[in-house]
Amino acid sequence: MSAEIIDDNVKLMKYVVYQEGKYYVSQCLNVDVSSFGKTIDEAVKNLQDALELYFRDDAQKLEYHPIGNALIGETTIHA
Repeated sequence: MSAEIIDDNVKLMKYVVYQEGKYYVSQCLNVDVSSFGKTIDEAVKNLQDALELYFRDDAQKLEYHPIGNALIGETTIHA
């Protein structure tokens, strides 16, 4: 998926899914919306539903941040 607006009603969204305890969390990178589920598929479907609700009310006023290529990394720090 590329980060682009196809038309006024269709937006391609990038997201990340990670496990937190017994649930999977799906976090959108384009807007500050997340959801969860018992499976990865459920978490992604719930995120899609949440995003559609987010944009339903007033899509013109909501911020959409285009996201290009994404990389998930892991590092250690001394804290």
